[in-house]
Amino acid sequence: MPDSSTGKTPFIISASRATDIPAFHGTWFMERLRAGFCRRRNPFNRAQESFISFEKTRLFVFWSKNPAPFLKYLPEIESTGRQFYFQYTLNDYEEEGLEPNLPVLRRRLDGFRRLADMVGPQRVIWRFDPIILGGELTVERILDKVERIGRELSPCTEKLVFSFVDMYRGSTRALHRLNPGYRAPLNGEMLALAQGIAERNASWPHRLELAACAESIDLRAQGIVGNKCIDGTLIARLCPHDAELLAAIAPQRKQLSLLPDVPESAPKDRGQRPACGCIPSRDIGAYGTCPHLCVYCYANKSEAEVRRNMKLCRSLPEDREFLLDSPPPAPPPLS
Repeated sequence: MPDSSTGKTPFIISASRATDIPAFHGTWFMERLRAGFCRRRNPFNRAQESFISFEKTRLFVFWSKNPAPFLKYLPEIESTGRQFYFQYTLNDYEEEGLEPNLPVLRRRLDGFRRLADMVGPQRVIWRFDPIILGGELTVERILDKVERIGRELSPCTEKLVFSFVDMYRGSTRALHRLNPGYRAPLNGEMLALAQGIAERNASWPHRLELAACAESIDLRAQGIVGNKCIDGTLIARLCPHDAELLAAIAPQRKQLSLLPDVPESAPKDRGQRPACGCIPSRDIGAYGTCPHLCVYCYANKSEAEVRRNMKLCRSLPEDREFLLDSPPPAPPPLS
């Protein structure tokens, strides 16, 4: 059992890079929010667990492909005084079968608009992520997919983030079982995709900021910046009067204005990939608990594992952490 003295009290919670909490684990999240803490097991060392206290948390970044089941909780989250925004992944891989358990595209587009209407376009970031080539997925076919979605969603968001698939060992095996031709884009194809996205963006009803997520290739000539999913500048916009938070995300800034810019010297999250631009946050959630079962996913080992874990999640009382086989410890003392 972990020692409560080692608990973390982050300003920013990422919920979650490991699983789709809004789609599948909203009840768990709200119970933990009301309790004021959760704990997380290290996915690379299951014997290592840590407390995460929400005592100082000012903002949540939610990652989802279908946040519709979570919308009913947003007023309660807002009532706590905390801010939030969404990284909303909305791809069009229906014909290819790459995202087998997602709602149909039309429902997801409608859900995106509904969320943007509720919380504002600045708090819903569209992700086309990841971009995969091979088989029937050519550069032009991907650009056609981005065009169709972007023309509908551009009035509902301020930003499009995209990335190119990382061919991890497990995801490569899964992709090749579906289609042996699936692969990551080559450098020239990345440039063509970036240029094509930029050209299409220029014709949409509302032009979006374009950013590439954790990519080492330089796309600035195409007008595309490196992304910060945990974005200090956006957080400063959402929390302009929180001096303590602003000092944490921009420690070298001497004066705080209404909409402060976060300098390049803002701290980086050392737990992410080298090309990641995120500022520090604390991720919650557990691998192997997302029934979307996207073929390219790095967070699920197998469908059987997900089914086992989801059965266990449903069998636990709501005050228990994902996949824990012992009662939760008391929360760390508040000070």
